[in-house]
Amino acid sequence: MENKIINYLIENKEKYYRIAYSYVKNKEDALDIVQDAIVKALRYQHTLKDVNYLNTWFCKIIINTCKTYLQKKNRYIDTQDEALESYGEPTYDHYKPFELEEALDHLSYNEKTIVLLRYYNSLELKEIAHIMDQNLSTVKSTLYRALKKLKPLLENDYRGEAHEQV
Repeated sequence: MENKIINYLIENKEKYYRIAYSYVKNKEDALDIVQDAIVKALRYQHTLKDVNYLNTWFCKIIINTCKTYLQKKNRYIDTQDEALESYGEPTYDHYKPFELEEALDHLSYNEKTIVLLRYYNSLELKEIAHIMDQNLSTVKSTLYRALKKLKPLLENDYRGEAHEQV
């Protein structure tokens, strides 16, 4: 079974890198997360009862590894940030286009995860429910709520770009 897991992970490494990157927005951190998740998968391969659920099983590992990374990162206080505060308020480019990744950052962790699994990885809602340890109806309502939040953000961006071109 170990060979099947290794072959599967090698074949799908880009897919899992994209998941990790969508959470951390940093190439090196995403690669570290994928590597950590692979180590965990190999260490706990005995917990995989059915090879048919390998994708679901590893998605769960990668998402939990991202969550752990983000929790640790939030506890870390960068002293340089405090030094930067003494320079005053930063200036922001008001004309930066609003992209999908930025819109996803307006969602809760749970909502973002469900959207990513559904639309970035084309998973069925039933698989997502299994990965997230939630009822199917909960996943459906969370996805609906997330899409409802994203719609005005993306429409405003589209209208704003069209307005600037005129």
